[in-house]
Amino acid sequence: MILEVQGSPAYAYTGGKTFDPNLPCVAFVHGAVNDHSVFTLLARWFAHHGHGVLAVDLPGHLRSGGPALHSVETMADWLLSLLDAAGVAQAAFAGHSMGSLVALEAAARAPARATRLVMLGSCVPMPVPQALLDLSLADPHAAIDRVVSFSFSTLAAKPSYPGPGVWLRGATRALMRQVLAQGEPQLFHTDFAACHAYTGGLDAAARVACPAHLVLGAQDQMALPRNAKAVAQGLRATVHTLPCGHFPMQEQPDATLAALRSALG
Repeated sequence: MILEVQGSPAYAYTGGKTFDPNLPCVAFVHGAVNDHSVFTLLARWFAHHGHGVLAVDLPGHLRSGGPALHSVETMADWLLSLLDAAGVAQAAFAGHSMGSLVALEAAARAPARATRLVMLGSCVPMPVPQALLDLSLADPHAAIDRVVSFSFSTLAAKPSYPGPGVWLRGATRALMRQVLAQGEPQLFHTDFAACHAYTGGLDAAARVACPAHLVLGAQDQMALPRNAKAVAQGLRATVHTLPCGHFPMQEQPDATLAALRSALG
């Protein structure tokens, strides 16, 4: 559905069900140069099992109007404004990678509104190598290829997993190129620079009042699991470690759904 948020159209996928703000709400927040579609399985499951679902496109990403926001803090404010526009008083926040930082910051800024916090493929802080930031300005397609090469634990998923004909690396590359093509020319740099600049994550964790869960890939090379220990301790979080890389939703969809069911059930 389309909402008006901060004067611009904002898209939220509702999981195939008409959104009901009176149901327990889950807000899903995607990572850098991604969109709501990375949460399709999770969004549909929760929408068909008693939840209201808002899997958002952040500003400047595919179906939501721009411009793209340049900081995790402004993205968190936007997310809370989206809940206002949808008539939602409280929600669980679930985010992947950059979106996990947005979810964390939103839960810290409005602790009474956050019922659960789930951070997938996350670490705090989330520094980005300067070489990648430079490449994102010089050749964003090459930067996408670089990120994809480090995002999965193996060269390819086993045949026909998670579905016949699926190529996880190719699908992720195609999605990122599509989001980039329909957004601002420097969107890759904007998103990754926002991750790099977010330094208040551990302070934010201290302000979160709701139960928290981390879903981490044991072979994640983008957000190293060891770098999530401090935020896990600060949140007193339950940690789910899965045999995958940076995209647990794609590489371990069933196990990720099970972790989310445990976290949000």
